[in-house]
Amino acid sequence: MTAAPNRHDARRRILFVASEAVPWIKTGGLADVAGSLPRALAAAGHDVRLLLPAYGDILARHAGWSPVSAFRAPVPGARLLTAPADSTGLRTWLVDLPGFGDRRGNPYHDQQMQDWPDNAYRFGTFSHIAARLAGGRAGLAWQADVLHCNDWQTGLAPVHAMLERIPATTVFTIHNLAYRGLFEPRTRESLGLPAWLWHPDALEFYGQLAFIKGGLAFADSVTTVSPTYADEIRTPQSGQGLDGLLQARGDRLSGVLNGLDVDIWNPADDRHLPASFDVDDLGGKAICKAALQRELGLAERADAPLCGVISRLVAQKGIDLVTAGLPWLLERGGQLALLGRGDPALEAQLRDIAAMHPDAVAVRLEFDEGLAHRIEAGADLFLMPSRFEPCGLNQMYSQRYGTPPLVHRCGGLADSVTDTDDTTLAAGHATGFVFQPATEDAYMHALDRALACFAQPHQWRRLQRAGMARDFSWQASAARYLEIYDRAGPGR
Repeated sequence: MTAAPNRHDARRRILFVASEAVPWIKTGGLADVAGSLPRALAAAGHDVRLLLPAYGDILARHAGWSPVSAFRAPVPGARLLTAPADSTGLRTWLVDLPGFGDRRGNPYHDQQMQDWPDNAYRFGTFSHIAARLAGGRAGLAWQADVLHCNDWQTGLAPVHAMLERIPATTVFTIHNLAYRGLFEPRTRESLGLPAWLWHPDALEFYGQLAFIKGGLAFADSVTTVSPTYADEIRTPQSGQGLDGLLQARGDRLSGVLNGLDVDIWNPADDRHLPASFDVDDLGGKAICKAALQRELGLAERADAPLCGVISRLVAQKGIDLVTAGLPWLLERGGQLALLGRGDPALEAQLRDIAAMHPDAVAVRLEFDEGLAHRIEAGADLFLMPSRFEPCGLNQMYSQRYGTPPLVHRCGGLADSVTDTDDTTLAAGHATGFVFQPATEDAYMHALDRALACFAQPHQWRRLQRAGMARDFSWQASAARYLEIYDRAGPGR
């Protein structure tokens, strides 16, 4: 008797839709995921197309985009651009609309941090085009089996797929529920959406139109970026007013921990580092630490516990806990290397602290990809005390680079870092330091435990090696998404 075919092995056509992706454009962790997961799916043999907006910065920095002449847009003036497939077979498409290709700067807001006034039109139309491309209704001889959308900017794509009876399976991934894409009620009419969608069970959210509800309410499957965060967002404390809807869709909601691009984040072969190292030979890490201290103007001391922070400087990230613990860290001979941008008040506070302690505190108020790699490699301990964190990636980068992370127990931090105690250390499972709740006392206690462990080199090496041995590659996460595509498909 012949065995039934395994759908998990079938080649799928996947349209992966996001508002940003590396290497094209990045403002946060969504770009890392959208730049890596589609490639992992393509490398596994699937026909994957990555769909992005054609921002002016992409067009200015990257040549070689060609217009797709067969493309038929649902709105006047839209174009579809394409570039040759990469080494995995992934092909990237760009949607050019008024407000995308003719505008430079941040994709979502101006220099005064004010949202672009045409965000609803730009991302609403982008979502409509995504649905039509997935359904083979945009003039191309291609259609998707799976339409995978990400965050509020693509939240209306499952709505259009439903309205136009697109046969593709729709999957919507929440990267951060705090960003919901809220607009005035009149937005529904201006985007040509039917009146019945103005309802609490559809797109209406306390008198506003919420783009994210399109994905939450109408996608065949809803995912988020860690199992713990999937549980947290179904509670009033973390549900951002959407916990009731997420509870109602609980049978369609799952959490998949993000992975890493292990080719880019690899201390054994990282072009940003002055020396390489791996789990079997950590000698190069000491060279990276000394080089980082020189680069940042810190005292070049091998015995100083050098703490790294790479973060948006906002309340969510627990930067106030880092600053509260700094005097005590400096008293213990520690150092801090911080990279990021954010709240002007926090930036000013950190700038003042660095000026008072130039040999021990270095603050770089910018985004520098190369420096981020060098901090991950050169730091001894990575501080990531986020009050909430859907997934987080730096705690995984840190473990891969032999830099144990100190984290608050929440979201993906809880799912990816194993706390250090006598039991986990003896078993070889400990990879970092975890604290709860997000208070100064709990943070300081964890920092004290970390510095005590650092003072015992044999124990610290065990911690480093356990973290470096963990598999955070996208292969396991991609396989999980393929299972979700199957479960969410026809017949459910």
